[in-house]
Amino acid sequence: MQAKDEEEYVEITVENTHSDAVRDEYLVADDQVIQNNSEKAYDHAATRTHRNMPGGSDLLPKGLEFVRMNRFDGGGWAQIESRFDELADRFGILSKSHFGQCIGMRESEEFANQLFDALARPRGITSASLLKDELLEFWEQITNESFDVRLETFFDMVDKDGDGRITEEEVKEIIFLSASANKLAVIKECAEEHASLIMEELDTENLGYIELYQLEELLLLQSSAQSNYLETDAESRVFSQLLSQKLKPTIEYNPIKRYYKWLTYFIEDNWKRIWVIGIWLAICVCLFTWKFIHYKDRAVFKVTGYCVATAKGAAETLKFNMALILLPVCRNTSTWLRSNTKLGVLVPYDDNINFHKVIAAGIAIGVGVHAGAHLTCDFRRLINATDEEYEPMEPFFGQEQPKNYWWFMKGIEGWTGIVMVVLMAIAFTLAQRSLRRNMLNLPKFLERLIGFNAFWYSHHLFVIVYVLFVIHGYYLYLSKKWYKKTIIVPIFFYTCERLLRLFRSEYQRVEILKVALYPGNVLALQMSRPHGFKYCSGQYIYLNCSAISPFEWHPFSITSTSGDDYLSVHIRILGDWTMDLKSVFSEVWQPPSIYQNGLLVFDIEQVNDKTKIPRLLVDGPYGAPAQEYKQYDVILLIGLGIGATPMISILKAVLNDVQQYKEIEDRMIKSRVKSNKSKHNAMKKAYFYWVTREPGSFQWFMDLMNEVAEKDNFGVIELHNYCTSVYEEGDARSAWITMLQSLYYAKHRVDIVSRTRVKTHFAKPNWYRVFEHLARKHINKRIGVFYCGSPVIKKELKRLSQDFSRKLTTKFDFHNENY
Repeated sequence: MQAKDEEEYVEITVENTHSDAVRDEYLVADDQVIQNNSEKAYDHAATRTHRNMPGGSDLLPKGLEFVRMNRFDGGGWAQIESRFDELADRFGILSKSHFGQCIGMRESEEFANQLFDALARPRGITSASLLKDELLEFWEQITNESFDVRLETFFDMVDKDGDGRITEEEVKEIIFLSASANKLAVIKECAEEHASLIMEELDTENLGYIELYQLEELLLLQSSAQSNYLETDAESRVFSQLLSQKLKPTIEYNPIKRYYKWLTYFIEDNWKRIWVIGIWLAICVCLFTWKFIHYKDRAVFKVTGYCVATAKGAAETLKFNMALILLPVCRNTSTWLRSNTKLGVLVPYDDNINFHKVIAAGIAIGVGVHAGAHLTCDFRRLINATDEEYEPMEPFFGQEQPKNYWWFMKGIEGWTGIVMVVLMAIAFTLAQRSLRRNMLNLPKFLERLIGFNAFWYSHHLFVIVYVLFVIHGYYLYLSKKWYKKTIIVPIFFYTCERLLRLFRSEYQRVEILKVALYPGNVLALQMSRPHGFKYCSGQYIYLNCSAISPFEWHPFSITSTSGDDYLSVHIRILGDWTMDLKSVFSEVWQPPSIYQNGLLVFDIEQVNDKTKIPRLLVDGPYGAPAQEYKQYDVILLIGLGIGATPMISILKAVLNDVQQYKEIEDRMIKSRVKSNKSKHNAMKKAYFYWVTREPGSFQWFMDLMNEVAEKDNFGVIELHNYCTSVYEEGDARSAWITMLQSLYYAKHRVDIVSRTRVKTHFAKPNWYRVFEHLARKHINKRIGVFYCGSPVIKKELKRLSQDFSRKLTTKFDFHNENY
């Protein structure tokens, strides 16, 4: 293969030497370029004078990586060569514009171009194209494991004139380039200021430039600080090795033992769900069996046989399930039970919606069996029955025997049943996740028929369904006693629940105190707290804006605490309703609202006519998985994007506990009472991991993060912010950002990404290491893991919680926030 490539290389060189037809076509070559791309250029690169660098380079063998090998699905040069063959022209030449895509930097084209120039400059390559052999040499250099080689390449990217010195202007350019590659607009805006900071730190003699050894010293110092942070002491390494051995999956070859182990874990993880579903199934089976046997002893059985018994058995389960399906959505009842009883140890409140769906499936099966048995079996037998067989049926169906199916369909029992089935089918279909969240690529005229609004309004068709269900049950063919036909009691119970929510929302009027629009299109609402409104951190409320729709209610987590005299929520502008909410508020404020620290703040005092301010109704509070944090002394809070909102209220509550304890300590000191310093260990230990792609998101809760950094005297709360738009630490594309972050934080105690006192980590967290850290730090403890956000990482977090809990003494209880 190599020989073939060399033959092609010689052929191309000769062709260009005679006619300049190949690279002239791309305006990148002449005779001098061909000479520069010859073996003499490679000799020049090989004999290039190596800069003298102080010892210590080997301390960072994995630093400054330009590419990650695992990004190529386990490939290496073979993968790059394949891409070269796809992207190169018919003469085997790769354009510079395709270089980034070829080496895996599709999203960092500007950075890839800069890297191309840094690799080409010392080799004397001045053309904007590459041959395969040249690309191979480039690839070998950027994947070289030697930190010295990587550092030299990194330095060359900035040192454009190749004089071995980097000026402030060149530093500014590379900061601007790195900020662009990492989508950090806030750093691009201050690139000049940040370049001055780096020069101030490295150019201590005011020479106007920095050299390679100075840049290396900064990188080594930074790496040393990271090593200390990662706890690389011997004891930690030993623990990590033992932990890895315990968590290493073992293969069980005995199928019986393997199945028993799986069954044990399944029951351990789902025993609450199992016993609830078990009881529900047992009741359905008992009701079906009881009704089935009951109709076997009746005269109609002689005509219709098992058909009517089956239909009536299914109808009995339908009555039960149509009543029961309302219970999981009685939010006031479940919230009261969750907050005031100990049933949570037996009842999985967090699965209320899932149980609602299971019952809906049971109803669908019941409808299918009931209607199928009637239409395909007993109606047909009644129509075809002899006069003698039909005579016992006259008290129920009349003296005139039904002649066809139309007789049944035109009756009250018939048309009510058909309408109910149609309405339930519509509601059931539009409630599917793919339609509810508009995840299908449908024509525009069909998109209007799906989405959340379609789900919301179609679900209210069940008001009609229940009315028809009562009528249908009252006019049953084979029963004349009214008290055997109706489910009015559970319907009455649910109606009272809805009326309570309606009256309470009218009573709990709120006034808008503050409105702010944050980066990332997040609307923050601060409202007056209704009199007597009591809630726990982690709970949520429903909001209604009559200016948008008097019927739509949407859930939002509460971000204030029970100790605040106001009520606040943070709303991500995503769907139609939230877009309309933003528009409604924006229309009120004229002239344009003021900007504070880059945030758009709607000042209430600007509105002369307060009646123009949109009216909001509040319903709640309602119970949520996050409120269970009180059961644990150690909690791990994980928020993905806007999913941080329920965790913020919990952090505020924990911080309030810290401040209350501090006040108690201060009073004890003043009164000369001996302080119990170990008492703070009884307070909760909270770890908060916030993962977001947009750096501006950190401004949503900037005040809280600064407050925690300032007032958490006992280190009870650990904040970890992760920005996934920035490449992970060690990647050359984020190296300047990382260096700048360290210098800026050391000088100002403010993070350059989040603009808070909490340093931001780059890329995604290593969740295994997070759980390992907590398992090592809290041996024999039970840790509550609370997650809210996209289901992207839900499975991983749940799996890690289970794996660590099964094999270690530290137990992790996973809770997922869902609405």
